[in-house]
Amino acid sequence: MKHRSPTPGRPAAVLFDMDGTLVDTERLWWAAAEQIADAIGRPLTDADTPHVLGRPAAHTAAHLHRTGGPAAPGPGVLATDLDAAFAALVAHDVVPRPGVLRLLEELAAAEVPTAIVSASPRHVVDLVRKSLGEERFALTLAVEDTVRTKPAPDPYLAAAAALGVDPRACVVVEDTPTGVAAAEAAGCAVLAVPSTVPIPSVAGRTVLDSLEWADLSLLASLRTSTERN
Repeated sequence: MKHRSPTPGRPAAVLFDMDGTLVDTERLWWAAAEQIADAIGRPLTDADTPHVLGRPAAHTAAHLHRTGGPAAPGPGVLATDLDAAFAALVAHDVVPRPGVLRLLEELAAAEVPTAIVSASPRHVVDLVRKSLGEERFALTLAVEDTVRTKPAPDPYLAAAAALGVDPRACVVVEDTPTGVAAAEAAGCAVLAVPSTVPIPSVAGRTVLDSLEWADLSLLASLRTSTERN
């Protein structure tokens, strides 16, 4: 595929994770998992964090099934219950993360394409896109849209391909180690804004406390740094 050339000095596209990055739903996903885990008699602990945060329902459901004892329902049932519980919470409590709306407006004014790239199901991604403003995003990619999801690079590679841009010219904004791993495996520059789990700053990755400190100039510098490497 021929890639569309970005405007000099700007990212070809900015690809946003959704839960915990664009909107404050990471806590809702944990609450949904906690609700389902309690129902099968195995309360969540900190040790479950790598299997819940940044993970799709299928992964978390398989983890709960594997660790829930012989009475635990099958992973398919648990995944359906997780999706339903999460969607119900999101429908009533979508809160943009600090700095998100201002950054999206700046990117729109500069005509930099943006996308949501999420491990959440399509119906939840659509709820969030509508809440934030459908016109703000050129593309949304949900867990159903690729065979493999994060931490595999497939979602970010698919988003870049759909936008007609080189993933190496894109900047990804993520909040979990799982998402960061996916973005870096795709060759994208990464801006990490941790929501619950610390993320170290390393070469090719910038870490901020909040998107309140992010702007187009910073995102452009991340892409330039990646290209130099």
